[in-house]
Amino acid sequence: MKKETICVQSGYQSKNGEPRVLPIYQSTTYSYDSSEELAKLFDLTKDGHMYSRISNPTVSCVEKKVAELEKGVGAMMTSSGQAASLISILNITGSGDNFICFSNLYGGTTNLFAVTLRKLGIEARFVSYEMSDEEIEALIDERTTLLFGETISNPSLEVLDIERYAKLAHAHGIPLIVDNTFATPILCRPFEWGADIVVHSTSKYMDGHAEVVGGMIVDSGKFDWSGYSCLSEPDDSYHGVIYTKQFGNSAYITKARVQLMRDLGSTPSPFSAFLLNNGLETLHLRMERHSQNALSVAKHLKAHEKVSWVNYPGLPDDRYHDLAMKYLDGGLSSGVVSFGTVNGKKGATVFMDSLKLAKICVHVADLRTCVLHPASTTHRQLTDEQLVSAGVRPEFIRFSTGIENIDDIIADIDQALEKI
Repeated sequence: MKKETICVQSGYQSKNGEPRVLPIYQSTTYSYDSSEELAKLFDLTKDGHMYSRISNPTVSCVEKKVAELEKGVGAMMTSSGQAASLISILNITGSGDNFICFSNLYGGTTNLFAVTLRKLGIEARFVSYEMSDEEIEALIDERTTLLFGETISNPSLEVLDIERYAKLAHAHGIPLIVDNTFATPILCRPFEWGADIVVHSTSKYMDGHAEVVGGMIVDSGKFDWSGYSCLSEPDDSYHGVIYTKQFGNSAYITKARVQLMRDLGSTPSPFSAFLLNNGLETLHLRMERHSQNALSVAKHLKAHEKVSWVNYPGLPDDRYHDLAMKYLDGGLSSGVVSFGTVNGKKGATVFMDSLKLAKICVHVADLRTCVLHPASTTHRQLTDEQLVSAGVRPEFIRFSTGIENIDDIIADIDQALEKI
């Protein structure tokens, strides 16, 4: 099926006399007719649900839909995007290991990698797009486990050259993990360009209504995990199961579920999955409208005397436009536009406080237009040096264009800019 049809039809399939809409299986546990049958679930020799901390029928249907959208072999929903990023790393990385990641990541991800994982003995080695392959490779050693980047960086809107970095990672026997939150599989499927694992904050465009926090990990099934002892050697917590031997190309996502979800408990609720599925059913329609509106906003801002600069990959003169045309669907670049006003931080504050339709909130990528000043909010904990690396200047405004009528959005922007 095409992406549009997958959004509507995939995941849950009703049978004769069953509910047409995905049911909410609000249950912590499941009953079985024999202890032997349940024992097989715990031995990982039989498919099924044993406890909702690990899996749930409602959640499984949504996981199946996202896996199909990304063209992966399997997916696992988590309680948040942060949990998805964390588990994607911990699944193959332990104390004493390190991984490579880009410095333009979302501020919360940067804190997770640079601060919290460091306390667990895991080192994040930050690199930039400006570095040559040789400079990045100089940071890779025998304890390096992966390379991590964002398809469209939040909030600097830089486009990852997925094919280039996939080749670099594979040359050293490590996987490329891509956060595909802003693009979604509607605009980009990283697996088609060599990525191995994809993560999402489903709280953004996938949900689309700012109703429920969630995350997703998707496994391409294409990476050879034989060099990773955590996947290719016996797991004592499951009587010596060897994931690569028993689960083949689903080894990574299986381990993430039965070991890390079991132990960390970053479990999504069935109702959260139900709400996410509602959002996914219209994702293909919204991503097109978001991108069209954002391009109109970016062009309008570019010509306004109160605006000093604009970043949006969909603009023909944007430095990432060529990569957007390569990796994003026809150059559609999501609904987020970043720009700076005249008069620096003061000008940005006046603009934001003067908006009427657009609301100031710590969120991005839902159907309502919203705006944020990253340097004083989402990236507030970063040092001045880290802010520069993340592309966040004092006057930086992250404008998340909704799906309202574009004339109303631009009218709101104009009246606010006039107040500067």
